[in-house]
Amino acid sequence: MNDNSNGMPGGRMPRGKRNFSFGLSWFYIILIFGIIWMFFNQGGANPQKIEWDDVKAQIEAGDVKEIVFVRNDFEGRVTIRPDRLEKYADMFGGVIPKKSPHFVFLVSGSFNPEETFGALNESLPAESRFKLVIENDNKVWSSILEWLLFPILLIAMWVFMFRGMNRGAGGAGPGSIFNVGKSTGKLAEKDHMKVTFKDVAGLYGAKEEVMEIVDFLKNPKKYTSLGGKIPKGALLVGPPGTGKTLLAKAVAGEANVPFFSISGSDFVEMFVGVGASRVRDLFRQAKEKAPCIVFIDEIDAVGRARGKNVGFSSNDERENTLNQLLTEMDGFDSNSGVIILAATNRADILDKALLRAGRFDRQIHVDLPDLNERKAIFEVHIKGLKLSPDFDVEFLARHTPGFSGADIANVCNEAALTAARRDKPEIDRQDFLDAVDRIIGGLERKNTIITPQEKKSIAFHEAGHATVSWMLPYANPLFKVTIVPRGQSLGAAWYLPEERKLVTREQMIDEMCSLIGGRVAEEIINGQPSTGALNDLERLTKQAYAMVTYYGMSDKVGTLSFYDSTGSRGYELSKPYSEKTAELIDKEVKDLIQSIHDRTMKILQDNRTGFETLANLLLEKEVIFSDDLERIFGPRANTDAVVPEEDKRHE
Repeated sequence: MNDNSNGMPGGRMPRGKRNFSFGLSWFYIILIFGIIWMFFNQGGANPQKIEWDDVKAQIEAGDVKEIVFVRNDFEGRVTIRPDRLEKYADMFGGVIPKKSPHFVFLVSGSFNPEETFGALNESLPAESRFKLVIENDNKVWSSILEWLLFPILLIAMWVFMFRGMNRGAGGAGPGSIFNVGKSTGKLAEKDHMKVTFKDVAGLYGAKEEVMEIVDFLKNPKKYTSLGGKIPKGALLVGPPGTGKTLLAKAVAGEANVPFFSISGSDFVEMFVGVGASRVRDLFRQAKEKAPCIVFIDEIDAVGRARGKNVGFSSNDERENTLNQLLTEMDGFDSNSGVIILAATNRADILDKALLRAGRFDRQIHVDLPDLNERKAIFEVHIKGLKLSPDFDVEFLARHTPGFSGADIANVCNEAALTAARRDKPEIDRQDFLDAVDRIIGGLERKNTIITPQEKKSIAFHEAGHATVSWMLPYANPLFKVTIVPRGQSLGAAWYLPEERKLVTREQMIDEMCSLIGGRVAEEIINGQPSTGALNDLERLTKQAYAMVTYYGMSDKVGTLSFYDSTGSRGYELSKPYSEKTAELIDKEVKDLIQSIHDRTMKILQDNRTGFETLANLLLEKEVIFSDDLERIFGPRANTDAVVPEEDKRHE
């Protein structure tokens, strides 16, 4: 039941009691109608301009009915007798006008209308004489309009521009040119913040950390009574789509406190000093609402490290904004009861002063969800979907490794759209698998023109990947192989990678052999490689250089790492090693890739019969699954990595 101050359901005001407000929009409507009225009521038709000699000839011919002479304009307006209008039809383009005057003429200042027209009338017979009207045109309104039209247009344009800048701010909000230094943060009062931890699936470790912040806001005396201080801020760090913003909203909803949200880019303007002014205004509003939470999304837009930012100078607007933010978070003024939450996926480029103790006291890592967390996220997003009775959430969670919460939401929506396109009454497992395929590889392009030779090369390329990954114990387990073009790729292989935190050298070597398997297969079948292995070679090269320069997995280079995790080198152009070491690194990478190439070549040569059988099966069916590989090659060497039976293809 709605509780409205006017006592009417739905908030409607009783008939007869509604207030009428004359807004600026009514002024625009009246102005438009006034211009239209003036345009259509200019009076008379469009008269033809003629010379005085022609008018004199019309008078002498007895064709003139009336002449109105405007003395102050020295202008005469001639009306022709109706029965004589056809005589002048050619002058009107063949269309006889229905309104008068029909002609207009101008004379000099020495023209005497009374004397001239009187003499002409006297010379005419009585039935041919015309009526003469002499008047002075009163131009008061036209003069006023001429003087006021331009200022009115200027004022209207000025009002229109500033209303556009103030739109959404009530005419005097942060968007106003006069309030450009005001904070643009959006305030959600505690009664309107409905998001809680129940709405955030997964993120168990992150939720455990932010629950402490909720407890700080709910029971501050519990900590201050022992002499402790409430933390100033927490930084949520993680890949895009993992739920950092949602987690911040849940903190505000659980703590039941006001919640200010603003983007880091909202502080930066083209006007000097605006960013710092907005930071001051934001914290002023937050102090008035304390205890509260201020959430700054994408803080790297304003908190970028000053030493790394190209173009950062002492008078740079972003630096001034960052300095003001640092001062507000830990300056002379006390911000008791105000907790700052910020989110970024680029914590490595943030300024060190922003991350020191006393400002962002803790960093909360919001990582990609694991298997159990993905299952919980799926259960949240499938609540509104009409699923088939045999739907298995855990099966789908295993088939989406590396997916973020946003990706999972996209999969659920795409599965619903796929089922609707197929006119299905329910969403089944295959719809979800097709949705995953579409999100990872793109939409199927079955109409792509591919020559038989190219199709054969693609089939052997993908069969090479599948064969090598099946034969090597530490390669990712294969799930599906297809030669149907998707997106930019002409073929693809789907794997179910093991979710491990540490990777050994042997595991990396097996993965790299699987990567180059397609390229080596082309060399075996065609005798020469093609451009189809570009992406594979790119990933292979990066992985090889990482093994040598980052992970210290080269005997000749040694257990050294040239990786800069802190980013302290900034935009330093020189390499952290000598030219001799660079040559050694290049040689080690080439030797490593060559050894991987030779090992892959041996694997495919030793299993050439099964490899060719698999490629021909691909040409026939276009899509094959892990059970097809098991029928050809037998079980995998590493039984722990074999694809579970329920994950295999279901007829």
